[in-house]
Amino acid sequence: MPVLPLRRLPLARARNPLAACIVVGAAWASTHGWRLLGSKDTRSSRSLLHVSVEPPEQSLLGDLYTATSLPLLAVTCVLGWLTRPTADAEQVPKGFQQFQFQYLLVWFLAITADWLQGPYVYELYASYGWSKADIARLFVAGFASSMLTGTFIGSVADAWGRKFCAILYCILYGLACLTKHVNVYGVLMLGRLLGGAATSLLFSTFECWMVGEHKRCGFPDGLLRYMFGLMFFVQYLAAIGAGWLAQLAASSMPLTQVADSDALWYGGSTLPFDLSLAFLLTAMPAIYFMWQENYGERRGEGVAGLSQVALSFQVRFSAISYESPDTSAFHSKPPPKPFPNAGCDALASDWRVPLLGLAVAAFESSMYVFVFNWTPALDGCSAGTPPHGLIFSAFMMACMCGSSLFNLLDASIAPIKALWPVCLLAAGALATVASSLFTTSSEALIFFSFLAFEACVGAYFPCVSTVKSELVPEEARAGVYNVYRVPLNMCVVLLLLADLELKTSFAICSILLLSSVLAVTMLGAAPRRISE
Repeated sequence: MPVLPLRRLPLARARNPLAACIVVGAAWASTHGWRLLGSKDTRSSRSLLHVSVEPPEQSLLGDLYTATSLPLLAVTCVLGWLTRPTADAEQVPKGFQQFQFQYLLVWFLAITADWLQGPYVYELYASYGWSKADIARLFVAGFASSMLTGTFIGSVADAWGRKFCAILYCILYGLACLTKHVNVYGVLMLGRLLGGAATSLLFSTFECWMVGEHKRCGFPDGLLRYMFGLMFFVQYLAAIGAGWLAQLAASSMPLTQVADSDALWYGGSTLPFDLSLAFLLTAMPAIYFMWQENYGERRGEGVAGLSQVALSFQVRFSAISYESPDTSAFHSKPPPKPFPNAGCDALASDWRVPLLGLAVAAFESSMYVFVFNWTPALDGCSAGTPPHGLIFSAFMMACMCGSSLFNLLDASIAPIKALWPVCLLAAGALATVASSLFTTSSEALIFFSFLAFEACVGAYFPCVSTVKSELVPEEARAGVYNVYRVPLNMCVVLLLLADLELKTSFAICSILLLSSVLAVTMLGAAPRRISE
């Protein structure tokens, strides 16, 4: 059997004081821990039985990432504390705290399992020797799987039960984690498809169970908003912690080939996925023993199981509707009557609706392309291997800062007025990255530009959600949101499959963001103000 060299490819990649102290200590450990483990600065080739892909000795660049992360963490904690969700103690009924604990514990385990996989997906594929074009196809497969299953997965949860589908999420994502140990392209592709379907379950089923259980228990509607605030608060904390935890795990031992096997590997970049699997296996019994089953609103008498899914799927497409993962869908109210062309009618009746769709598609497609390209951009201009987990954690802190800053804005400021500078700053950040890649390839400049972009992403989502809620007609909301995703998906697929140079890809993303700036500016200058 010939000895296959390990290819040195550019490797590519979302609040309280006690939590801050824990994360500070762990962030230091994630960047210095491998010194304590006695690792060496070696880059071994793939041999018949073993390969070692160990991190290099910490350099000044590693110190730069740590030095950046610590003050960023302090700022994140301060902003997070100022914008933390709160509830009036007098409004909290008996049993609510138990319900809150049951949901947030499971949500923390489930979302942490998802975030743990973010920093090392691209690096693992590249370590296996796959080209950038091959990895792009894997990313597109996962994106397409999530997109397609997202159109009907809510109906499946409605019919089969949210608790059942939450456990199904753990099973599918656990299987996806296991595929990461097999260096066979077809198996890795299967893992991406399973992961995409699991992600759709994560961002629909868990939220739907929480809303359904909240209403079943008869808790006040005002506490539902408080629960959503806690949900996203925990999500950000999990993302920040998952970054350094993945870093520490991946640095603890080298990527190693199993004896007498050409395809099986363990250690190194597979360890964050093993940690993710551990969280999923912990979440399954928690869901089984702590949650009660609840179902969606029945669509008709005697309709259940697969028949309900089929009927809901039929109504969904006849209404050109789409339940986005972040909506609190499946309320106790009866579903609206289908509008055969509701989405298209809304787009045709008001020119501002498609203009907002242009802004959404341009910004969010750039964000998805960034997710794919951030790791090769940093690795390509680094003398060693950057601490991907710590970098990912810093990105999540920047994102949380952006979201907190938006929440601190004066309520009198119209969201559309805040949206255009966010898009403009995002365009400037990626333009700086493209410029650096064309000229000096400064790792520090690229990293800080990425942080600025992530801060814009954090501010963008609450801002654009408010604008959409004010502009899009309620009776056509689901249909319009579905139409918005068509150009978004096309842009992502074309940019990923085109196999462009990094500098060209970031330049195109910057141009897309400038088009979103233009669209938002036109919306803000419209005679009929959105804020009115």
